[in-house]
Amino acid sequence: MEQLVKLLLWQILLQQSSVGSYSVPADASNPSSSVVVSVLNISAALGSQAVLPCKSHRMVWTQDRLNDRQRVVHWDLLSSYFGDGRMERLCDMYSAGDQRVYSSYNQGRILMPENAFADGNFSLVIKGVAESDAGTYSCNLHHHYCHLYETVKVQLVIAKRDEEPGEYWDGEKPVLVAPAGSTVTLPCVNRQHIWTERHSEEEQQVVHWDRQPPGVPQDRADRLVDLYASGERRSYGPQFLRQKMNVSRGAFGLGDFSLRISRLESADEGTYSCHLHHHYCGLHERRIYHLAVTEPQRDSRVVNITVPAADPNVVRGHNVINVIIPEGRMHFFQQLGYVLATLLLFLVLLIIVALVTRRRRHRGYEYNVKKYGEKDVNLKEFTVDTTDLTPHKSEDIRLDYKNNILKEKAEQARSCPAKNIDLDKDFRKEYCK
Repeated sequence: MEQLVKLLLWQILLQQSSVGSYSVPADASNPSSSVVVSVLNISAALGSQAVLPCKSHRMVWTQDRLNDRQRVVHWDLLSSYFGDGRMERLCDMYSAGDQRVYSSYNQGRILMPENAFADGNFSLVIKGVAESDAGTYSCNLHHHYCHLYETVKVQLVIAKRDEEPGEYWDGEKPVLVAPAGSTVTLPCVNRQHIWTERHSEEEQQVVHWDRQPPGVPQDRADRLVDLYASGERRSYGPQFLRQKMNVSRGAFGLGDFSLRISRLESADEGTYSCHLHHHYCGLHERRIYHLAVTEPQRDSRVVNITVPAADPNVVRGHNVINVIIPEGRMHFFQQLGYVLATLLLFLVLLIIVALVTRRRRHRGYEYNVKKYGEKDVNLKEFTVDTTDLTPHKSEDIRLDYKNNILKEKAEQARSCPAKNIDLDKDFRKEYCK
């Protein structure tokens, strides 16, 4: 009973490991959403041809003479029994063919179920286990068309005397302990639909191109063309647009789905998207291209001027060549800036002069003489010595003059009354200057 419980637990762990080894893209269940693989900015001249590259080797559609040769399983053995530790191919089987055993010694000893690809059971049965069968076995599943590869490893140990057979997990792979001469089954189970079901691949893969004019969101993009692996092609839009934009006829044979746009116009600008969908393999990719149309470059023509050879017998003067270099637009704006800066400076100076003049007129010539250094000025504090002036008024000056003219001038000076000098008034005049 304990061995049965261990066997059931071991099978559950094996199935979880086999399921976990197969990875499906996150958007496989929702084909409308794709994984953005690349974003490119492409610039092309007006009137030329633009090529938006979109290539994928996983989308190459190949067929052979067999009905289905894309899925294959093979068992390998890594054994150290002979001391070389080499990897040996035991058997393989295609989904549409019979299984093949490589060694004559293993003919009839090892086999896989005939309905392996229909049931998803790829287990290997070994009859009459021998000492040379001990080692690490690997079950390899390959899907060449979808580029999927999975491996399941199982270790076989030959039981010694008085050792009971059993199974256990060593942390990386299951380990089977079997006695010599018994029949053992190395499990390898994978029931994913990609290994068990036979779909029509040519109907499961499609490529389509979309275009978004500037300012248009992705959900409102225009469909340009649809391509199917079966050869069906659907083009959308007006006839002139179909003739301008096309994809190669052998796209699925080469994996090249590039879009070629001829006779570019300004209206062709926008965002283009290449969508690759393979529902059978779970492939959903999208490549984005931002197309910009530029003006064509003008051809610079070179004019060759042939100058006749100079005659050595003729004496020529110096040739003066006047080269006039047209001023650029930046030079004009630079000169204009200088002129405007000069006018602005003159205007600022004129405004300053006007403000100062207006302020002076408003204040006038009034000045508070009492306030000088925040101190009251008292005119009585200033004393004037006038003692020297009074004697000269009363004294009768008698002088001897040489002539009458000088005498008359002196008499006139004495006859003039003394002036009344207002010192306060003179001080105000001197202080206000």
